[in-house]
Amino acid sequence: MDLRSKLPHVGTTIFTTMSQLALEHQALNLSQGFPDFPVEPRLLDALQRHVLAGRNQYAPMPGVLELREQISRLVTRCYGRDVQAVDEVTVTSGATEALFVAIQAVVRPGDEVIVFDPAYDSYQPAVELAGGKTVHIQLQAPDFAVDWAAVERRISPQTKLIIVNSPHNPTGAVFDAADWQALTELVQRHGLFCISDEVYEHMVFQGASEPTRQLSANCYPALAERCFIVSSFGKTFHVTGWKLGYCVAPKQLSVEFRKIHQYVTFSSFTPAQYAIAELLDTAPDLVSGLAAFYQQKRDLFANLLQGSALQLLPCRGTYFQLADYSAISEVDDVAFCRQLTIEHGVAAIPLSVFSRKEQDQRIIRFCFAKQTATLEQAAARLRLLAAR
Repeated sequence: MDLRSKLPHVGTTIFTTMSQLALEHQALNLSQGFPDFPVEPRLLDALQRHVLAGRNQYAPMPGVLELREQISRLVTRCYGRDVQAVDEVTVTSGATEALFVAIQAVVRPGDEVIVFDPAYDSYQPAVELAGGKTVHIQLQAPDFAVDWAAVERRISPQTKLIIVNSPHNPTGAVFDAADWQALTELVQRHGLFCISDEVYEHMVFQGASEPTRQLSANCYPALAERCFIVSSFGKTFHVTGWKLGYCVAPKQLSVEFRKIHQYVTFSSFTPAQYAIAELLDTAPDLVSGLAAFYQQKRDLFANLLQGSALQLLPCRGTYFQLADYSAISEVDDVAFCRQLTIEHGVAAIPLSVFSRKEQDQRIIRFCFAKQTATLEQAAARLRLLAAR
């Protein structure tokens, strides 16, 4: 059979690989980004009620209107932007679908798309399937900040799109106002489109000396008018298996987005849309309190690792913590993560898999969206790792 792969360099994702390895060796899974604690009971109760009420058939293609209205109110509440629920909000089967559809909507064969490494692994395959080419700009530890002047030097006549992610997976870096302003000016000056991957938007942590403001592409009108802004209810409400996300984009972009969305999933988990809409309306504190909830877990994990041979890097957002293990081993990060899982019973993700080019960095990523007992057990095992 002569079948030439459209993605010849793509195999099983590292997340699947490490989770399977953790299962085989009964290791504590701090690799894949999902919580191990119970879902909010009010959300489960709402889901059950809507299932029993018969809301189990296809939802409208753009999403249940009640949910889109709540998303519009959420954007206004968080960022002060008025978004039209009917024309500018589309509910998707997870943020990954929204990212894929947005890329297909604007990228044509020969177009270039700027991404920042380390980057979420779904960006490049989606660009390649659209016939485009990814232009990778490497961010450097420990702060993983963007050099916007360097970005401008990489823009060519073929550049069509720039993809940003703040708060950033896997590094925990967060854009400040200067970053957003620089991005806005770049997009305007070169007539680019933007995808702002904001699935961890409600997980921005407060600094010790001054508060950190939760910012978004929604805060910058000139950017928002050329931007697909993607977020995730799976991350916000600890229900990653429900695969519910959404995209906010101006009407003209949403029209093109929906043309493709209707042939990818058409609609998404109907009773969950009603349940989340209800919770956004009746329990807004579950969103507003998310940053403090995860900051407490970040701080707990860091405190538990005091005295270990791991060096923790700054984490200003998300539920991921990077750690430098160079004091422990000289092996590459993929091999180290295998050893850590098999020999020490803790699974993590190697940072190098998020970059196109091989990096000489001994850094791994832990997910701290876990119960206290899980973090305590994992930290106890990690503290046993001896320095060379």
